Amino acid sequence: MFDINFIAALTVSGLLLAWLWARRRGSRPPARKAGKQSESLDTVQSWTPQAVRVLTLPERQAYDLMRKAMPSQLVLAQVPLARFISVPTRHSYSDWLTRVGRLTVDLVVCDKSSRVVAVVDIRTDGQSERSVRRHERMAQVLHAAGIKVHQWRAEALPSPAEVRALFREQGVEVEEEVIGPGGRRMLPVPEMVEVLAEGDELALATPQFEPVSSDYFDDLDAMPPAAAPAHR
Repeated sequence: MFDINFIAALTVSGLLLAWLWARRRGSRPPARKAGKQSESLDTVQSWTPQAVRVLTLPERQAYDLMRKAMPSQLVLAQVPLARFISVPTRHSYSDWLTRVGRLTVDLVVCDKSSRVVAVVDIRTDGQSERSVRRHERMAQVLHAAGIKVHQWRAEALPSPAEVRALFREQGVEVEEEVIGPGGRRMLPVPEMVEVLAEGDELALATPQFEPVSSDYFDDLDAMPPAAAPAHR
């Protein structure tokens, strides 16, 4: 027979473990409760929207610089990678989107058909390690896609002439400077109609480079496909 003290100790230990387990479980909020609470929140009332600037001061300066240096190129700002990078769908697109797809590039330089020529990444002093890693991860994706990345320091932006020389070395067709009235240096600014017309012709010749649709992946599940239900 078991010793009565042993049985009592075993019983007390079991009760203590059960109490600790119940207390620990009770301290956890239900997994679905948070989701239901979030769904009940109003999009506008719970997150009061406020309009802010799209670009920081260094980004605005870099944008103006690009427009002066290369007026015939299409320059876009704060474009998510998911807008101009296409990836295979054999793996979860939502997973890729979470990793890098939502990262935005500061400036995207495109040709007349809106194909990406290069990306300009504006770096500032005092960036956190996390920010530096994010920029490096984004650069890796762009390099893998064959897109040239120009990293500029916000405190030392290049001159328009240096920008034209930089892109000319890359093989991009750049307008030559012209001297206007009074000896002022000017750049030819093409008519928007002409730019769009030439861009449309290039787009028709290269349909495989059409942009990623904003709702292309809306119907794809982030999780692996579930097994097909058994037929009754």
